[in-house]
Amino acid sequence: MSLSGYFDKIRERDEKRALAIYRYRVCYIFLAPYAVVFILFFVLPLLISVFYSFTYFNILESPKFIGLRNYTNLLLADDVFLIALKNTFIMAAITGPVGYIAAFLFAWFINELPRYVRAFVTLVFYAPSISGGAYMIWALIFSGDAYGYINGLLMNLGILNQPLYWLTDPKYMMPVMLVVILWMSLGAGFLAFIAGLSTIDPTLYEAGLVDGITNRWQELWYITLPNMKGMLMFGAVMAITQSFGVADVTIVLAGFPSTDYAVHTVVNHLIDYGSIRFEMGYASAIATILFFTMILCNTVIQKFLKRVGT
Repeated sequence: MSLSGYFDKIRERDEKRALAIYRYRVCYIFLAPYAVVFILFFVLPLLISVFYSFTYFNILESPKFIGLRNYTNLLLADDVFLIALKNTFIMAAITGPVGYIAAFLFAWFINELPRYVRAFVTLVFYAPSISGGAYMIWALIFSGDAYGYINGLLMNLGILNQPLYWLTDPKYMMPVMLVVILWMSLGAGFLAFIAGLSTIDPTLYEAGLVDGITNRWQELWYITLPNMKGMLMFGAVMAITQSFGVADVTIVLAGFPSTDYAVHTVVNHLIDYGSIRFEMGYASAIATILFFTMILCNTVIQKFLKRVGT
């Protein structure tokens, strides 16, 4: 192809694109408010954070460009960050998949209930995940004295002679946090799965019986999952976001910082440098690493889910 032909092809493509934009101009007008808000409050802060990650910035002075020094310090010299990274991956690897599967199975079972019973059970199941007082309940359950529910129960049964420090002993802190995080992570994905299951056409199941589907597991694999891929994607994104964004639960239950950094997460480290030390360049580097890690995990999970039911 000659150079002039190549430019003619580009010009033709641009003309078609401009014509399509003009044809759907009303749609773009309706999308504009969301697009403006998304760019101002999501895209722009992300770009600013990436820029600051290459600088030394303490808020009081102007940012000073230092290249990759923040990243090299994070990965090579910051032992606490490496501990936080390990803790975050442990939490994400366990609570993410387990919470995702558990939320779907609960939604699948509850979807079989009668309409009004299903609505009530859905409310009961989802409400605790948005309750701010849930942390206090868990703090009481795992309290490190004899008045804690777990300690009291185990001591009454004769299993323990003295209370265990569930929230301050590094041996027990991670298992306790995994239990609490898993319980707290079920809400959003569960609600999305309930919505997805309710939109599947019932006639598809009748057609499946005619085509030879003999049990509920085949029905799940060949009909249910392929028809709610959008909700599966949304649930996966929410599970990954929540599992990598753990911070509040560890601060409330285990303190800040936790004993020997046993449940210190990347977001805890980000809060430490961004909100307490005001080293915004360093905090931006932490945020950037976390963001791209989440994007990578989301990409892998979405490629896997595209193959479900195919």
